[in-house]
Amino acid sequence: MTPRERVEQALRGGHTDRVPFTIYECMIPPCAAERELRNRGGCIVNRLPVFTTHRPNVKMTQHVYWEGERKFTRTSYETPCGTLSTLMEDGGFTAWRHEFLLKRPEDYAAIRFLLRDEVYAPAYAEFARAQEADRGDTIFRANFGLEPMQELISGGVMGMQSYCEEWMERRDEVLQLYEILVENRRKIYPLVAQSPASHANYGGNVTPEIIGRENFEQYFVPHYNEAAEVMHRHGKLIGCHFDANTRLLAKAIAGTALDYIEAFTPAPDTDQTLAEARAAWPNKVLWINFPSSVHLRPDAAVEQVTCDLLEQAGALDGFLIGITEDMPPDRWPQSCRAIMAGIERHAREHPARYTRD
Repeated sequence: MTPRERVEQALRGGHTDRVPFTIYECMIPPCAAERELRNRGGCIVNRLPVFTTHRPNVKMTQHVYWEGERKFTRTSYETPCGTLSTLMEDGGFTAWRHEFLLKRPEDYAAIRFLLRDEVYAPAYAEFARAQEADRGDTIFRANFGLEPMQELISGGVMGMQSYCEEWMERRDEVLQLYEILVENRRKIYPLVAQSPASHANYGGNVTPEIIGRENFEQYFVPHYNEAAEVMHRHGKLIGCHFDANTRLLAKAIAGTALDYIEAFTPAPDTDQTLAEARAAWPNKVLWINFPSSVHLRPDAAVEQVTCDLLEQAGALDGFLIGITEDMPPDRWPQSCRAIMAGIERHAREHPARYTRD
């Protein structure tokens, strides 16, 4: 099987000759170590858009400036209801938000206009070309964007602290933005479902300590299910990037129509072990993030943790190991080789678990 075929088979809950090992495209630079991992069966996850977003009645301008070696980008949005702005700092492999759209209550009107002005259109050509040109060691993924409520928290509108304050002080205003985003997402569902992508992620990075179980069930779960209905109608899969603590939300997640749980990070980095997650979500494909803290351990320990995780996983159908978080720059080649060695070793030591009559 090619690396992509392994991932596709596992994503549908199927059996593969070894557990797939995947890495986000932005977390592994093209180099000898990357080529070695792909030759050994590693699969790159290339996340590409399948729709465009346009705001015909908003004027957007950007100003880039430097403070020493730090690069900043100020983005301004001129609307008939007022001007908004954000401030981002380029961190190389990531970016930091220093300012969000919402700075004062008077900004709500302009934000409502900005969100209502969004127009979406299919953009399939680049995705299709990349998929057709690949030789089988890349899996291509589409994305819906963040859940409507999560868009307010981590999508640039107000940030987590402001969200908590606004939820208590001006909840009606927050819910107005939420309802606009709900309608926006409904326009995106068919665009993703009709795209060349076999699967797509819907949001993630949900923080249960902020959202809570009841709000998760009311403001998140229905949208997973609504998007899943559209995706399944077209034979496509849908998952979510749950990389934080999940114990509080585990039962609600189990009841969703999501096909796979992506980026689940087992203990010691979160509050659930892999075995507990498998028990909580017996009908979900589990695509984990290899615990980030373990990358700092010696190679032999990384290999052993990989084998231990494969044992915790139980049945290996519908199970994948991935890298969805940044790795230490001076450790990633050795750590990824050790993870691959653990996957290979487990297959050698337990051949019966990788074969069928």
